[in-house]
This record gives sequence, C-alpha cells and structure tokens, in this order.
Amino acid sequence: MKQFRKDNLLKDILSGIIVALVSIPISMGYAQVAGLPVVYGLYGSIFPILIYSLFTTSPQFVFGVDATPAALVGGALAGFGITAGTQEAMELVPLITLITAVWLVIFYFIKAGKLVNYISTAVMGGFISGIGCTIILMQVSKLFGGSAGTGELVTLVVHIVEQFAYFNPLSAILGFGTVIIILVAKKYIPKFPMSVVLMAVGAGLTYFFQIDQYGVALLPTVEGGFPKLVLPNFSLMGEYGKDIIVLSFTIALVIVAQTLLATSNYALKYNYKINNNREILAYAAGNLAGAAVGCCPINGSVSRAGIADQYGAKSQVMSVAASVTMVVVLLFGTDLLAYLPVPVLTGIVIAALIGIIEFKIVKKMWQSDKQEFFIFLAAFMGVLLLGTIYGVILGVILSFIAVIIRAVIPPKSFIGVIPGHEGMYTLKRHRDAKPIEHTVIYRFSGNLFFANINTFQQDIESAIKKDTKQIIVDARGIGNIDITAADRLVILNRNLRNQGIHFYMTEHVDSVNDQLRAYGAGSLIDEGVVRRTISLALRAAGVEKPYPLEGVSKDEEHPYIEENERLAEFEWAFGEGAEAKMEQLALEMAEKLVHTENHSVEAIEEVEEDVFEGRIGLFDEDELLERLEMHLTELEEQGYADVEEIEEIEESIEKRRKQIEKKISRLSPEALELLKEHREEIQEHIRENHPDMYKRMEEIRKHMER
Repeated sequence: MKQFRKDNLLKDILSGIIVALVSIPISMGYAQVAGLPVVYGLYGSIFPILIYSLFTTSPQFVFGVDATPAALVGGALAGFGITAGTQEAMELVPLITLITAVWLVIFYFIKAGKLVNYISTAVMGGFISGIGCTIILMQVSKLFGGSAGTGELVTLVVHIVEQFAYFNPLSAILGFGTVIIILVAKKYIPKFPMSVVLMAVGAGLTYFFQIDQYGVALLPTVEGGFPKLVLPNFSLMGEYGKDIIVLSFTIALVIVAQTLLATSNYALKYNYKINNNREILAYAAGNLAGAAVGCCPINGSVSRAGIADQYGAKSQVMSVAASVTMVVVLLFGTDLLAYLPVPVLTGIVIAALIGIIEFKIVKKMWQSDKQEFFIFLAAFMGVLLLGTIYGVILGVILSFIAVIIRAVIPPKSFIGVIPGHEGMYTLKRHRDAKPIEHTVIYRFSGNLFFANINTFQQDIESAIKKDTKQIIVDARGIGNIDITAADRLVILNRNLRNQGIHFYMTEHVDSVNDQLRAYGAGSLIDEGVVRRTISLALRAAGVEKPYPLEGVSKDEEHPYIEENERLAEFEWAFGEGAEAKMEQLALEMAEKLVHTENHSVEAIEEVEEDVFEGRIGLFDEDELLERLEMHLTELEEQGYADVEEIEEIEESIEKRRKQIEKKISRLSPEALELLKEHREEIQEHIRENHPDMYKRMEEIRKHMER
C-alpha cells in the first residue's frame, strides 16, 4: 500500500470494481480450462488476490486465475485420463496448486528473482506483447460466437478457423463493436469508464431484448455463496506424485517468468522499484490461498493489470476493492451474471490486451537498434510459437548473445582534428575532421580480450599507409585487458617497430598498466608505448601543435576557435541524419514564425531557443537560417503566408546573420572566413537540390535590396 494516495482512492476503488467485473468471465472460463466447475474461477478471485495484495511490492499489478497455468493443468488432467469437473479433478487440481506454491517458496529462498535482472527491455517487451497476442488469439473466437482456444499460435489459428462454423452475426457486432468503442473512447475520453457502461448495456440488451434467443452466448449460471475451505488429498501423490512435481515446477516457472516480467515492465513504465524476491513470496502466498479454496494455480494477469492501469489504479487498494466486489457478486449477484453477454465481456478483455502490446517500443527499436528489434521479435514469436517458458528462454539466450557481440565488436573509429579546433573527432562523423599527417589514431571503446583482439589488430593493420609513421590508440574506453590481449599488444608493437612505425597506447585508466605488468607485457611501459594522452604520444613521435593535417596546407590552417561556436554540433550529435534533422527543425521554425505576429530578431531567437533548447552553435545557426529562408518561401508558395510577411521575417533573418558574423569575428577573423565559405556551401546545396526554392529566395532578397 506504499503508493496509496487519498486523492487517488476513488480511482483505485473504481479500477478494482471494473477488474472484478471483467474477471468474472475470464476466471470462469479459465477454471473450466483447468478442469474445474466455473464457480472456482470466482473463488480464485477473492482470497488469492487479497493475500497477494498484502505481500506484493507492486502497487498496481493484478493477480488472478489466468490462461497459461490453467491450460497446463487442463492438459495434464487430460493426460491423466481424468474427466474435467469430476470429484477426482476437484481433488487433484488444488493439490497441484499447493505443490506449485511450495516450489515458489523454494524459489523465494534461493532468490530466483535476481534472474529478471538479466532480461533486457527487448526481451521483456517481446514477452509481454507475445503473451498479450496469445491471449487475444485464445479469446477472439468468443467475439463472434465460438469458444475459447488453448495452445500456441498454429493451434490457436486453426481453432479460430474451425470456430467460424459457429459464427453468429449479432455476437460479432457486439464483440467487435465493443473492442472498437473502447479503443476509440480510450483515445478521446481515456478517463471515462467505458467498459462498465458497455457491460451495463450488454446486460440491458439481454434483459429487454433476450439476445440469447438469437444465439448470443451468456455467462453460465453459478451457485452463489462464500467459498469453502478445501484440504488437499495428499493420497493422490502416490499415484500421480512424480507427474505433479514436474508439472507444478513448470507452472511455478511460468508464474515467475510471466508475472515478474510483466510487473517489472510496469515498474519501469511508472518509475518505481519492486522487490523481485518479495514478489515471488507474494505469488507463493496467493497460490496457498488458491489451494485452500480448491482453485487452480494463480498467476499475474496481464489483461486485468492493463484494465486497472487504464482506469488509473495506483495502489493495491484496487485489489482489495476487487476482492470485496467479488464477494458481493458471489453473495448477492450470481443471478445477474446470467444477463452478461460473453462477446461484450470478451471485447473488454481484448481491448485491454491491445493496450499492453508494445507498439511504440517496436517502432523505436526498428529506427534505432535493429539488433534489439530482432531480439524483441524473437521473444515475441517464441512466446507465440513455443509458449511462455521457451519464449523467455529464447529471448534471454539472444540477450546474452547480444551482450557478447557488443563486447566482441565495441564502438570503434578513426579520429582526427578539425582545423582551428581543439580535441579529436571521428573522421566519419565530422566532414571537417582531417587525419594528422603520417598518423593513424584509432579509438577502441571496449575492454580488450581474446575475442576481440583480432578485430583490434586487423583494424590497425588495414589502416596503415605507405607514409604512416605512428599509430596511436585512444584507449579511454578500455578498462580491462586479458593475458591474450597483452601478449598480442607486445607482438603488434614489435611488428610495427620492424616496419619503422611508432606504436602508442593512450588515455586508458592506470589499472590497465598494472594488468600489462602482471601479464608480462611491462615492456610496453618501459619502451614508452604507454602514454597518458594522445598529445603526449604525438609529441613523443615528434609531432607538435598546430598539427599538420592531410590535405590542408599550413596557409589554410586556422587558430583555435571556441568549440560551441565553430563546430557544427548537429553533425556530431546526429551523424548521417544531421541534414534531415536540420531540415525538420527549420521547417518547424518556419511554421511557428508564420503563425506569430511578432517577426523581430528577438522572436527568431525565442523560436530557436524553443526548438533547439539552447543547443546550437553559431555555425549551426547560420546554416539553420539559410534553410529557414528556403522553407519560408515554400510556405509562401503554399499560401500559408503573404509576401509582406515573408519579407518582414527575411529582414529579421538578415539582421540576425549580421549579429552572428559580429560574434564570430570577435573570436577570429579566420573564423568569419570559414563561416562565409560554409554559407556558400549551403547555398550551393540548396541551389542544386531545391532550384525552385533557391530561385524564389533570390527574388525575395533582390526585392528587399530595392
């Protein structure tokens, strides 16, 4: 209850009531899947949820009768030859639940919760999305009049196709209509309890129009009353003991994997911490309570947690409210359950499940990290095709493989100097960066060990030219080396010296020197291969400032200019996407300016500050103004601004340009020349790639001059 807030009490209670009402069809259906009478699903929605809420460290996750454990139990009963709903099934199922709870207690004592720390966001997102899609596929047949399915993707798809034989048009309208209405309401009126309204509408349709007479399935009638305590029949261990132990172990793994991953996902989403091991204890306590009322194993419910989240639940008051609501339903409301249409209730569940599928993460990973995207996809498809446990195992294995790949192939680059600018910059990332004459500077940003020393050596050897005189390693990213790497460094140094090339290793932490000595590579230190900084290594090689640069004559070299004023910071920040990003922001600025009445220089500066958040240097700003002019002409041609308005903004842009020139000239006259050269390059780029806009820009400028 640590997240409980008085101002959120009503939302917590409302969320709990909705969770309880939605749990009615879900838990009753899964109780049937597990081989129990439907009423045991309701029993499993009282004490287990209440006990879980008292132990958990998650303020908003929901516990209850759920798909995967129920399906595993139901499949086991079929394998044992036990008919669902019989006395033997009702004795065996709570025994399985009890042994599952024992396994969870064991997991608690061995601190199995730590395993979740080794599961990446990609695996977690793929797992949750896979579970969500699996349950949607299990339930979707009920939207149009069929029955729920079990199993993995192929089995579920076959089941859905087979269920079309029972297609009922009115059921389909109610079911799919419910999904659409909730999704639309969630977008436009997210705080409105549309699920409750639709349940009331469904019950009203049954009461006034008897829609069940037209083939719409309703919830089955259940016997009311408080659940009775059950003592497990331990004598069944003699006949089924080995199978029960293996089955309950598997179920316990499913509960830990599925519930802990989903709970951790919510913790990350809302920036709070959970105690993984305490969570496992909460699962054990909930399952002990489930066994006591004769229920099947209890699991975290992704779908109901999604509904609770949708309605603003922030504390486990929600679970208490759900338990109390279920007690009220069992004592006084079982007759009303018969009026609830199954397609409507199924639509509510599916709409909630659609909300937990990580569409945003998929898009982000595809755009930024294809490796993470494929790990997500593997975990997602693993759950769909192989089931919960195998899906998680596959995802975790791929995560470890990704870690190994990153260690073996860390970020690495060749670096150089920007004329007139201090520091070293990646040659590929900065078009103005130039290599120092006769010098290779190689940046390696990872620990150096047996698996990547070959890559390290090959990169250096392939960079050697006929005129190379010194090779310097920027090793600030190397915090550790092993004996194999130490030996190879000695060999590499000897080979390079034989070619007349000096080899230096610089910028690393001092503990690496201790490792070199410990591994018998102290000669690198004694011979001066190890230097504290790149500049000291260059000085040792006889290269002094200002450094001679490839392709740059001494007459072209420029004195130091303050970093933020000279460097096109966008190029450093966005790399190959810098131009596209600059275009996007220039267009955004243009649209803001034409929609404001103030077009002064100060207004331009304010819009810049708003769009760039102060992270723009003078060279970047000058380029931005050129692109801004281009987009202003574009907006004028499209009718978003008139000529007078554009000319007014253009006049302010020219004034701002003069201010930029003054600032740069105060730093250095040479810097101003560089600025003008840079400006000509941008204008030429616009002329070549946007000739119509360039022509219009020139017309406006000439008109302003007149």
